[in-house]
Amino acid sequence: MARYIIRKLYLITRQMMAKELGVRDSIKLDNFERLYRQHPFVLKVIVKRGEISRGLLSVFSLRGFPCWIRDEGRFYLFGSEPAFREWSRLQSYALSEEEIFIEALRQFLIRQARTQFEMVHEQYILNFGGPTRIMGILNTTPDSFFDGGRYADPKAAIERGLALEADGADMIDVGGESTRPGAEPVSEADEMARVVPVIEGLARDLQIPISVDTYKAAVAEAAIQAGATMVNDVSALQMDPHMAEVVAHYQVPVILMHMKGRPRDMQKNPTYDDLMDELILFFEERLQYAESVGIRSDRIIVDPGIGFGKRLWDNYEILQRLPEFRCLGCPILVGPSRKSFIGQVLNLKPDERLEGTAAAVAACAALGAEIVRVHDVKEMLRVVQIADLIFGNLDFHEQDTKP
Repeated sequence: MARYIIRKLYLITRQMMAKELGVRDSIKLDNFERLYRQHPFVLKVIVKRGEISRGLLSVFSLRGFPCWIRDEGRFYLFGSEPAFREWSRLQSYALSEEEIFIEALRQFLIRQARTQFEMVHEQYILNFGGPTRIMGILNTTPDSFFDGGRYADPKAAIERGLALEADGADMIDVGGESTRPGAEPVSEADEMARVVPVIEGLARDLQIPISVDTYKAAVAEAAIQAGATMVNDVSALQMDPHMAEVVAHYQVPVILMHMKGRPRDMQKNPTYDDLMDELILFFEERLQYAESVGIRSDRIIVDPGIGFGKRLWDNYEILQRLPEFRCLGCPILVGPSRKSFIGQVLNLKPDERLEGTAAAVAACAALGAEIVRVHDVKEMLRVVQIADLIFGNLDFHEQDTKP
């Protein structure tokens, strides 16, 4: 029986439409663009199992929703949000396939409508959906691409973590293994030796949550016992079969990130037939898996993985189409800080990428990211404060400003 994955398209240029459709034919593109501009709510539907049937196509026509078929497993529906909501409330169906599709539509509409998220832990409550949250990066590694070696000494790392809180971080992400392109893995013992003393020291004084950036279950557990209250797993629970057990046992929030390959080889000619489809299907599968092993859905954050197994333009497409991840119903984290997708365009080294990072962070705030993960907390907090006001994430009260 078919299963449908639905998301709302966010295509702002004709070039994006051409890439989405995979066509160069100007007549076809003209027709699609006309439909897209006429309808405020355009859905892309992936048929995960099977293919679209003639019967379902007849239903779309009956209900007044124009349909554009890309191929046997993918199509587009054109309409408005009120019309789709009214359709989803039907109690009688033209045929059984319509009932199956409407159930998927209902779930999509529920997820898509979520704008506020509350993440509750016994030590804190994080609210997402208002001001963009800042996750400060604290690398205790000798070889990270930007600040490798600066905070390898636990005392220096603890001082840095406290400074990040003072600068306005909402949470701090402590990592003990570099995941830059080409990085080699380190042992569990070495990683624990780097992060555990730092987390223990920070936990005594920090008033904000501490995340541990690791894909190893043993490291995550040691970090949690030392005071970490969140796990950031670049492999989305795939590289260590016991990681999900640890997260579920301690009931800590978890960040699931998309990465194609592993750090040592992820940038060796990554390819995608359809980038956004692959990412959405990946997260759908990972969310189902996480929930199946006891990880609560309200404690999951998704990260599309800027720079992790992505071609240069893939990173920009992810940022352009960030609103499409709303279909997952989870807070979205983006980590653009000082990465090579900025450096390659501007021909700048990591320590020269502050302005490029600021532009990317402002775009993230505008397009719906709940969290940005950055090195430069003080500067990026200023960026998101203004971006949030401009794009309506915060209400402006003139009496709150200083003369």
